[in-house]
Amino acid sequence: MTYQETLHYLFNSLPVYQRIGAAAYKADLNNTIALLKALGNPETKFKSIHVGGTNGKGSVSHNFASIAQEAGLRVGLYTSPHLKDFRERIRLNGKKISKDYVVNFVEKNMSLFEQIHPSFFEMTVALAFSYFAEKNVDIAIVEVGMGGRLDSTNVLKPLMSVITNISFDHTQYLGKTLESIATEKAGIIKENTPVIIGETQEETKDIFLQTAKERNAPIFFADQLVKLEEQVNQTDTEDKDFWYCFNARTNYGSLFNLRSPLSGKCQSKNLKVVLAGALIVGVTVVPKKAVRKGIFNCIKNTHLQGRWQCIGTNPLIIADTAHNEAGLQLVCQQLSSMHFNKLHFVISMVNDKDINHILPLLPKNATYYFCKANIPRGLDANILKQTAAQYQLFGRAYKSVKGALQAAKKHALRNDVIFVGGSTFTVAEVV
Repeated sequence: MTYQETLHYLFNSLPVYQRIGAAAYKADLNNTIALLKALGNPETKFKSIHVGGTNGKGSVSHNFASIAQEAGLRVGLYTSPHLKDFRERIRLNGKKISKDYVVNFVEKNMSLFEQIHPSFFEMTVALAFSYFAEKNVDIAIVEVGMGGRLDSTNVLKPLMSVITNISFDHTQYLGKTLESIATEKAGIIKENTPVIIGETQEETKDIFLQTAKERNAPIFFADQLVKLEEQVNQTDTEDKDFWYCFNARTNYGSLFNLRSPLSGKCQSKNLKVVLAGALIVGVTVVPKKAVRKGIFNCIKNTHLQGRWQCIGTNPLIIADTAHNEAGLQLVCQQLSSMHFNKLHFVISMVNDKDINHILPLLPKNATYYFCKANIPRGLDANILKQTAAQYQLFGRAYKSVKGALQAAKKHALRNDVIFVGGSTFTVAEVV
């Protein structure tokens, strides 16, 4: 098969959660275990760090990978979903997995897929782990897809587990309370393996402490271990390259004049996790220089996109993949702290989100451009528009994300701001 034929097979023969939702969700590890066993259990042949949580796990994973690269390691990185290219999910020192490897892996194992009937995600995890094992990575940074306990990535026995935070998302699968969601996320805590929790939350703290105690896992709360002092955040300038500038104070010493190209408000929380992880796992093997350079070069080294990303100036156009209550709340806080004349909000969402919890968070003084991302799960733009009107959010509906952005550009003046978001798939069509 050609690469395009291979992609067609993957996206049309295997259930893809990002595209069709619940029908692709597998609430057990049986398929993954069977696949990996048939492939010789590649997950046992490399060291790993396992990163879960509701928000920020992608940014944390990319920062870990960048730091490890700057320390001279051979680094695998597995994240999901992708924005533009399937191969974004699997990287080796920042470089995407080759098309040939994807084609050969699928051709070689097609009969296995027909026998086991894995989901798209299960197959992708097997592909990533086989690739990392074959390429002899020194360490793989592996992001959880959804939840934790039953996620396909949870076959790993990592050097460290990470849970960035807990908030409401995927409640139809993970539960409708923070406690139930935390219980699912805590499923990645392993026996005798350190775990970092990003935020100390009253509703969830005891769940993590109890799980860690049962598994004899040393537990650290990043917000207690690391303190950040902001210096200058250039978000409200016309500079296309935003930087989050800060000092970090930890129990293991301090780092001054750090700069991160990830400048969204959520990044201060994410960077505490990153620094805590670098200290706990790498306090003797990761020099401070690698930590500093890894954070500074995160986008350059790993090609992370869609995190408070400037995609245009005059007017300033920002895209961000935040898509749940906690993420969009931070986006709105950041927008409210900026200086501009008028806000233009390009938004599309998926049809299985509880938008009645999200829409009330959005600014009422913006002009909205409602649209539908080009995926089956995309929420009809007119339904989004009608529901938004109930919360005094007004604008027009458009057939596509690009059409909505084009309209926003047409109406926006030089001193306005255009924000594009609401889902990963919205951002994928414009970056």
